[in-house]
Amino acid sequence: MEDPKYTKLAGHANELWLKAILATAYAFGFRKSELLLNMKVRQVDLENRTIRLFTGSTKNNDGRIVKMTAEVYGLLRECVEDKNPEDHVFTRANNEPVKDFRGAWRSLCERAGLGKFVTGKNGKPKWEGLLFHDLRRSAVRNMVRRGVSETVAMRLSGHKTRSVFLRYDITSLGDIEDAAARIERGSKVPENRTDTTTSTERIFDATLKDRMTV
Repeated sequence: MEDPKYTKLAGHANELWLKAILATAYAFGFRKSELLLNMKVRQVDLENRTIRLFTGSTKNNDGRIVKMTAEVYGLLRECVEDKNPEDHVFTRANNEPVKDFRGAWRSLCERAGLGKFVTGKNGKPKWEGLLFHDLRRSAVRNMVRRGVSETVAMRLSGHKTRSVFLRYDITSLGDIEDAAARIERGSKVPENRTDTTTSTERIFDATLKDRMTV
């Protein structure tokens, strides 16, 4: 998912908890279970602007810590306001913890025009569109494209092996177009450029031409 789609999706998220989950997942690639099932208020340090995932609470059992972006900080600050340390960060209007939000996610994607139900081969409804897990893939891709080292990006997203991490670092059409533009710029020689070829290079070129004409 590219930034314009994220912006569009976030603009259609009406509930605070959904906005916060969306922003956190898109920024850091947290898994759904790490956000919904285990995250408590005590893990959100507003003073230092960090989120801490404790050892044993993640899929690979490793703990990790991230520094919140301005967007994530603003949303989580609202989410934890007036709550106790052991309360859940993400709660609905009635203060019930958010455990399953598949319906809310699909409704959000439909409102944003990024997903819909279609009739499958078996005649049953089938979801066709964005998946929540796409946010994790997007976060990895964005971190790498924005200059975050692979080592640091893996620590933030919680990937233990580079092979799995690289599968998430998806090459988009935009990447391919950018590469072509960079190659094109590099292949063009300015008209006013002076000849900087060294004498050794000229001798090598002349020798190569002689061999080719034999």
